[in-house]
Amino acid sequence: MTLQAGPGLRLEQDDTTEPLDRQSRGTLAETLRRHLADDILDGRLLPGVRLDEQELAARFGVSRTPVREAFKLLAATGLVQVRPNKGVVVTSITPERLAQMFEVMGEIEAACARFAAQRMTAEERQRLAALHAEAGALARAGDREAYDAMNTRFHSAIYAGAHNDYMQETAQAIRQRLRPFRRAQFRVSGRLSLSWLEHDSVVRAILHGDGEAAYHALRLHVTTVGDASADYVGRSSG
Repeated sequence: MTLQAGPGLRLEQDDTTEPLDRQSRGTLAETLRRHLADDILDGRLLPGVRLDEQELAARFGVSRTPVREAFKLLAATGLVQVRPNKGVVVTSITPERLAQMFEVMGEIEAACARFAAQRMTAEERQRLAALHAEAGALARAGDREAYDAMNTRFHSAIYAGAHNDYMQETAQAIRQRLRPFRRAQFRVSGRLSLSWLEHDSVVRAILHGDGEAAYHALRLHVTTVGDASADYVGRSSG
């Protein structure tokens, strides 16, 4: 996995901290998790830094309960660790470890795509094509947040289309573990449109029932996602 941006890509910096939006999708704890994950991946919270529950509650204007819940969600993705006598500490993720995680994700998702090409119903294929079209409009509009949400729905549709419950559960679990890193890729300029084009190859293969082409297209896509995510995280924390 390279830590260099691809041709024509440049890094977008976003050093602003937006106030907590209580009306955001999901629970308050999930909204907090997203803000803190962004702070970690953007390098505003460095590896080894202890996260103070009371301080964060005051910063976001919430009680300590959702902060504790957010810590649990962050720990589940490996971004923080709970250490005896030290509390919650930001984890250091090495490029090698991140590469290994994306390598596993790539194989699982690629297998899902192969089975989806072979097993999806006509209705499921139409739904996948519709999600892909919606994502294209969001990519053209440059709407990172909405595209990120649609991206999750797109990949989940492929997992479900594999018609293998255990594989779907495994893919979802690994994706949740890598979710903050996959989200980080969209901070790289031009990544939205490239992501959609990569999806396009996957969709075409699935709609044509070509399992091998679907496998290789999605595996390449996840590898590229891993490269873009590592590039952003590496540059932000460097």
